[in-house]
Amino acid sequence: MINKINMQRILLLFLVQWIGMGLYSQSLADKYLDLTRKGFQEKNALSTTAYVESRWRVPGNKGFDESIYYVEKILKNAGFVLQKSAEDEGPLTYRLESRALKQPTWEPVDAGVTIDGEAEPFIRFSTNRNMIPINCPSTPSGGVSAEVIYFPADSLKTISQKDLKGKIVFSETYAGAFMSAAVKAGAIGVLSYSMPAYTQPEKYTNSIQFSSMRSQGKEWSLLLSFAAKEKLKASCIRGKTVLKVFISTKSYEAPELTLVANVRGLAAPGQRLVYSAHVQEPGANDNATGVGTLAEMARLTAELVKSGRVSPQRTLTFLWGTEISATARYIKEDTARAKGIVWGMSLDMVGEDTKKTGGTFLIEKMPDPSALWTRGEDRHTEWGAGQVTEKDLFPHYYNDLILSICKKQGAYAGWVVNTNPFEGGSDHTPFLQNKIPGLLLWHFTDVFYHTDNDRLDKVSAETMKNVGVSALSTGLFLTTADETAALELVKIVKAAADKRMAAETALSKQAIADGKPVGSEKRILASWSGWYSGALTSIGELPVKKGSTRLGSALKVAVLDLEKKSAAMIDGLK
Repeated sequence: MINKINMQRILLLFLVQWIGMGLYSQSLADKYLDLTRKGFQEKNALSTTAYVESRWRVPGNKGFDESIYYVEKILKNAGFVLQKSAEDEGPLTYRLESRALKQPTWEPVDAGVTIDGEAEPFIRFSTNRNMIPINCPSTPSGGVSAEVIYFPADSLKTISQKDLKGKIVFSETYAGAFMSAAVKAGAIGVLSYSMPAYTQPEKYTNSIQFSSMRSQGKEWSLLLSFAAKEKLKASCIRGKTVLKVFISTKSYEAPELTLVANVRGLAAPGQRLVYSAHVQEPGANDNATGVGTLAEMARLTAELVKSGRVSPQRTLTFLWGTEISATARYIKEDTARAKGIVWGMSLDMVGEDTKKTGGTFLIEKMPDPSALWTRGEDRHTEWGAGQVTEKDLFPHYYNDLILSICKKQGAYAGWVVNTNPFEGGSDHTPFLQNKIPGLLLWHFTDVFYHTDNDRLDKVSAETMKNVGVSALSTGLFLTTADETAALELVKIVKAAADKRMAAETALSKQAIADGKPVGSEKRILASWSGWYSGALTSIGELPVKKGSTRLGSALKVAVLDLEKKSAAMIDGLK
């Protein structure tokens, strides 16, 4: 009789022989996950994040440029070499692009608002670094003293009827709603309060979301936190209130920098995956974490390539610049290069300590039918749904590939991974607008989003590692995929299709029971079936080199099975 210990020994011996005979092989995704888990140094990512988040960043200003140069130094130390010409693209190269800005750049220096008779400001830049809107001018060097006039939001239409010469206007609404009228009535500046409910301003009373105003104006505006707004409002209600306001900012001509690094593919260098992380915006999670995570991904990729542990067959590109516009330029400025961009991936707000922020890690999917019919487990974030029509749907394997890799990392590290339907608004958008598969990795809904409480203490180095490992493993998979890897992906996408069709069928049956038209429910199922048929078909282009007929046969079988099952599900709706 074989006891339990002997059985375990026999199974172990069989496994060793199985591996030795080549009957078992680690999946390509698992291979890269193992490599990147061992190599990704979250301390590096956090150190870069700390450097970048300490700087107030808009395109062209000192903080933006210093952040770019910091990443450039990381690239140099990793072995990337400055690319001197378009033709001079070695195995590891980078370039620093410079463009003239259409208007001067800007940076805040200091500000404070004090109620006359009080010793200390009730709000100051040193503790509320978002109180000065982008493009705000300075006051005279000694500041200004003036009476503040409070207008409740429902009385703003009366501003134009008042004589506000030399006064300050204060209201509990967005400054753009009343600044023009206030200035026409003679006001020298305005104070405003406008915080969305999801930031929980009554709880986080010192938060201010950053904003902007028209450039090169003479009048100033300042933003208030909930606590500051309440104090000022109470003073105005009690009686005449005079404020001393001091603002110091800088505005100057400067170029806009974009940093691009390439790991050249060996077999198909013209085909590439482009990672993008935007540098501007003053927060830690948004988006110093994207900058830091992408910098560590680039460093690790260079290390793996130089050691011979990975050999990308397609090119990996890493881009740091201004959100959306830098990515859009990269795609549009070189039409030959644009044809070779096969995938895009945006890293935006990728390092949150979710216990503190309340957000969750999300993969924003390429447009699939959930962007049109959001139901079941699909949820839009507080950002809100994007403008998507049926013609915008983008059938592709990309959604399920990265989700499967993130889920593997999630199971390994105890990391929660979720998705949301397409919404738009970050660096994945230019890819999709140019018919290139593009995804967003991010966190939402975050109570500190765009606020001056988005600081380093809300960042998790562990989260950055989870995102970086998943993003880089996905990129290495895509840039080295052979027929075997493609066959792995067919199984992943087909399983996802079957699961989705079953879930949508159940939802449609319930919707019909609740009185929804059968025809509209059949349309939803047909849309999902068509989308997944297209997603499966797109896998045919994945292998770097074409192999046997196995992939084509597997895709044909998978698509036919999906269509057959889907037809039965649709016909079954009564």
